Amino acid sequence: MEKGILYGVGVGPGDPELMTLKALKTALGADVIAVPHKEPKKCTAFNIAVGAAPELAEKPILPVDMPMTKDQEKLERAYASGAQALMAQLDMGKTVCFLTLGDPTVYSTYLYLHKAVAAAGYRAVIVPGVPSFCAAAAELGISLCENGQQLHIIPGTYTPTEALHLPGVKVMMKNNLPETLSALRERNGSAAMVENCGMENQRVYPTLEQIPEDAGYFSLLIVKD
Repeated sequence: MEKGILYGVGVGPGDPELMTLKALKTALGADVIAVPHKEPKKCTAFNIAVGAAPELAEKPILPVDMPMTKDQEKLERAYASGAQALMAQLDMGKTVCFLTLGDPTVYSTYLYLHKAVAAAGYRAVIVPGVPSFCAAAAELGISLCENGQQLHIIPGTYTPTEALHLPGVKVMMKNNLPETLSALRERNGSAAMVENCGMENQRVYPTLEQIPEDAGYFSLLIVKD
């Protein structure tokens, strides 16, 4: 039997209308929809995709639990278990569409599964999505970079004070917001933020003074020199 293909599909940041035509076509054509959550209905990426195409909810769903932890041993076990679950479907000749928030190549847990499945000899394909920082800049009506400006994408594990010394524009993703805001105020810096970009509970904060320290997990800060 010919083995199936794994597609890692980026659904964009939150607005179902920002899911690309290619992503939607891939998901609709798949035999199985895989989601990074043990409860699909609570999965943000799945809900975005269903918002774009409600019929996706009728397809067979494969939950792949990706725990929110920094425990490397737990993560490795989850990645190994997830890859095995995906390969079991591929061995049956199934085409599997793994939905992931934003773009699969930007701080996505999907890439760990992608590498494991590809290394085992299966075909794995990435379908890009609209990155959250591009959508956030659009909501704010600002550019991310102009002329010779550098653009830095900073993950939450990065020390804010160290990141703020980088030249150009800094995109702070899932960071320690109180610490970052404190560091910005000490530097008399400027920043804008979008919380839950593209989702129903989206909030836009055009200035540093407007940004609340208790904003949610899906908060993205754009800092300019």
